[in-house]
Amino acid sequence: MRIGFLLYDNLTQLDLTGPAQVLSRLPGAQVDYVAATLAPVMSDCRLALMPTITMADAGQYDLLCVPGGFGCSAVMNDAVVLDWLRAQAPGLKYLTSVCTGSLILAAAGLLQGRRAGCHWAWGEYLALFGAEFVAERTVIDGNIITAGGVTSGIDFAFRIAEHLHGRDLADVLRLALEYDPDQAPGGTPASARPEILAQVQAINATRIGQRDAEIRSAAASFAGDQS
Repeated sequence: MRIGFLLYDNLTQLDLTGPAQVLSRLPGAQVDYVAATLAPVMSDCRLALMPTITMADAGQYDLLCVPGGFGCSAVMNDAVVLDWLRAQAPGLKYLTSVCTGSLILAAAGLLQGRRAGCHWAWGEYLALFGAEFVAERTVIDGNIITAGGVTSGIDFAFRIAEHLHGRDLADVLRLALEYDPDQAPGGTPASARPEILAQVQAINATRIGQRDAEIRSAAASFAGDQS
């Protein structure tokens, strides 16, 4: 199975590296990290990532995953990336995303009428592109599989492993990677203490300005394409 992960400037590396660690261990998996060029791509935690192939040379994938990150809103207005995603979509067995990567898929017109996951702070924007936000760790709608925020990508990858190869293989990978997360409350708005939720919402408010404008610009282009 050919698996591709899209790379772009200012992505959240765990959106990519979490599921990549799991999916790269699937039987017969061939994983590529795809970008516009082969130059290093800087993530939002200053960890540089090396593409293995360009979009121009990538060919058709079986499974494509788009991670999220602070740079997602710029990509939502990048016609080259959006056109490449549209070209990939018909030949994919699975179209997937993690966190705000679903907003990129939505901007490409690939989630219209679909249910999708996203980071809880950004999921409301999916409605601008005709998609329904679902606040779950993994959301499956046909051959489109989308994850919630950041760490959800690991759970999402195990769901894919089980879907493709069965429970036993997924459990083998889970044990091999010692994936045994602490289920203590606080990781979602519903379970977080109110004062902590308020702090995170205040942090998000300082980040939302430029990204909000870019997302709404992408939504305006999307609406124009539909008319």
